Amino acid sequence: MTAFINALPGDVAQGLIWGILALGVYITFKVLNFADMTVDGSFATGGAVAVMLILNGVPVPLAMVASFGVGVLAGCVTGIFHVVMGIPDILSGILTQFILYSINLHIMGAPNKAVSVANYPLVISLRYINKAILTGLIFVAIVIVLLYIYFGTEQGSALRATGNNPHMSRAQGINIGGMKLLGLAFSNGLVALAGSLLAQYQGYADVNMGRGAIVIGLAAVIIGEVIGGAIFGKRMNFMLRMTFVIVGAILYYIVIGMVLAMQFSTDDLKLFTAVVVAIFMGVPYVKDRLQHGYHRAGKRG
Repeated sequence: MTAFINALPGDVAQGLIWGILALGVYITFKVLNFADMTVDGSFATGGAVAVMLILNGVPVPLAMVASFGVGVLAGCVTGIFHVVMGIPDILSGILTQFILYSINLHIMGAPNKAVSVANYPLVISLRYINKAILTGLIFVAIVIVLLYIYFGTEQGSALRATGNNPHMSRAQGINIGGMKLLGLAFSNGLVALAGSLLAQYQGYADVNMGRGAIVIGLAAVIIGEVIGGAIFGKRMNFMLRMTFVIVGAILYYIVIGMVLAMQFSTDDLKLFTAVVVAIFMGVPYVKDRLQHGYHRAGKRG
């Protein structure tokens, strides 16, 4: 129990960073209705670009902007595969993910690169955990506010309409392909930004740091959606949905912290993650089936 409490601030800090990735996943998975697998690659790309630029004397804020830009480009590549070349969404993301693995190796010139807060003015680091939590909260708040404002614009509404009903959107004159490209670009830009933050937080970038990132992002989205829906129901607006995505990411890492504190083998973490995601994905369906079952039984009664 003591180990879990001691690790709790670190779990919260990581949850905030991964929450930004989860917001990117939310854009493609929930808003755009696009199963994007690019995330595993663009997350590592964001970290690799940030670390290499920082090591070469580029100011940290500019390095993070560059990471966001590279993530946007990665999303555009997936969008071109899907929109222009007609490749299915999942396969488009997998192809880009494969491409990015090689690109990340070229960027770093090695499987990993370290960067120390002792030598560079990083914006976030696990050495200063309270500051890391505050920095994470600031970044999360800024991203949520900007996304809320954007999705309230005409273009943002067109993007949401594309995911809700592409056929009706096309009939209304919306460029479906362009909206998909835009959504994928925004999504992977956020994912790469999260990668740049995590690389600074942990002090290194690694070509495998994005492995399984899509599952963690989906876990955060689904956990947040289930908990937010249970609390607010139909009153949960877009701002609350994004906020609960962050809550889902934090809860996910707290649960992982509990598992590690109970001294379960780290080899079982991916198995545990898959089970947690499956349970939370199944909760709304099972709940709906039970409600309909009770309703039918009431009518028969």
